[in-house]
Amino acid sequence: MNKRLMIVGAGKGGTEVLKMLLDSPLVTVVAVIDPEQTAEGMQLARNQGIMTAEDWRACADKRLDFVIETTGRSETFDELKGHFADAVVLPGEFIRIVVERLKQNQQMLEAIIDCTSEAISVADHNGNTILINPSYTRLTGFKKEDVVDKPATADIGMQESVHLKVLSTGQGVRDIRMQIGATRRDILVNAEPIIVEGKLRGSVGVIRDVSQIRALRDELQEAKTRIRNLEAKYQFADIIASSDAMRFVIEQARLAAVTPVTVLIRGESGTGKELFAHAIHGESPRKYKKFVRVNCAAISPTLLESELFGYEDGAFSGAKRGGKVGYFEEADGGSLFLDEIGELPVDVQVKLLRVLQEHEIVRVGGTNAIPVDVRIIAATNADLEQKVADGTFREDLYYRINRMPIHIPPLRDRLEEIEPLCERIVRKLNQEYGRSVRGVNREATELLKNQYWKGNVRELENVLGRAIIYMASSEQWIAPHHLQLSPRVASARPTDALSLQDAVSRYERDLIERAIEEADGNKSEAARRLHISIRTLYNKLERMQ
Repeated sequence: MNKRLMIVGAGKGGTEVLKMLLDSPLVTVVAVIDPEQTAEGMQLARNQGIMTAEDWRACADKRLDFVIETTGRSETFDELKGHFADAVVLPGEFIRIVVERLKQNQQMLEAIIDCTSEAISVADHNGNTILINPSYTRLTGFKKEDVVDKPATADIGMQESVHLKVLSTGQGVRDIRMQIGATRRDILVNAEPIIVEGKLRGSVGVIRDVSQIRALRDELQEAKTRIRNLEAKYQFADIIASSDAMRFVIEQARLAAVTPVTVLIRGESGTGKELFAHAIHGESPRKYKKFVRVNCAAISPTLLESELFGYEDGAFSGAKRGGKVGYFEEADGGSLFLDEIGELPVDVQVKLLRVLQEHEIVRVGGTNAIPVDVRIIAATNADLEQKVADGTFREDLYYRINRMPIHIPPLRDRLEEIEPLCERIVRKLNQEYGRSVRGVNREATELLKNQYWKGNVRELENVLGRAIIYMASSEQWIAPHHLQLSPRVASARPTDALSLQDAVSRYERDLIERAIEEADGNKSEAARRLHISIRTLYNKLERMQ
């Protein structure tokens, strides 16, 4: 409860007490008494709308909680004490000591706040800023005169003030992201209410600069990304090799890993050539060095040379100032994986041959030879022999990279690996999609084994991924009706004489019959499993008769 107070004596001591109590939320000064009307304290009281009088007896009938006597006359103190029996009468000396102590405590508090490295701002119960520390000024650029005695929104523009939020709810707030100052610096704010005698009297906020933390986090993420891009992600243990053909390829690749020779990995698209490149590097003496991947078909032929070998400052229009390190220099000491090497332009092939022979590169626009120690792992699905015959691939480069060829068989030649591949792929897709599919059931596995798989393992992963996406959340096994397969079952391979229309019709009939059988003859359930309407199913059944 707010206390009512009268000050007797408006000289220097009384004026100090009045000034101290004017902003206090705990007391209300109801009167100031002094026979000298021109006393400083009297003038201040009148300016504040406080009652003034020459004699305290003019307020004898007022209800007071405190009377402060600052005249220093003992008879006045005794008179006040005798008249205001229900009030606490305090001598001015006592108040002086209290004020002095309060000033010391306030100075100590301000010194502590000023010394802290965290930015602090304090608002009163009206939402006006009453205190900031030097760290606040360093962080925001705002000085005391910019924000003190002004609304707590002065430093944040149109954003919601955490101080006002605390004052409106009486609850603290934590980890509020904001932007502050002219530079819109990113900050994190915690604020708590100031409670005095059970009443909300203000709010104190602690501000942390997260712009530097964000910059460091971005740099760390960039570093992690570069590390991921520069290290092998797969080992031979990650490669499914249950067939004799794949076990032989693994043995070849393990031998290539420990042999300091250029390796050429050959195979159709989707067979896992990059997987083998990672594994070869991962078991080579260079495994703790960089592994740099380059898709020669994905980079414009006009840029490929500068990307591989780097360039000097001013080598061409738009060149980066200071030049740029190429992939060969970046992979120095490690391995450089050149995927789709058959797509290299002939002029780049010449420079690549020089690297393989001389173990040095020359940047675009440069003249100095830069030694590099790089192990080349190349891969292609192209017919390099035909390219050599056509003159689009240099014969001398072909012999240089083809010293240790590794041929990865297509999936259709190792169908016994369908089942373990499905297990591995489903586990991977479960992690990516947040699902818990247990696997592929027997009927669906047999159906997958009857596919031609022109796209190899990549196509298999695509089929399984599409099946999981369209499965109901309650379903745990991939069944034939989940598979959206191309009409390339064994009886419809290119060597057969069936037309495309006949193959599609036969495949559709097989799917419908399987769905009805699995649904125990319930055509509505069969239509649901096929993701078609019951009307569409009846129309197809009529055409099948």
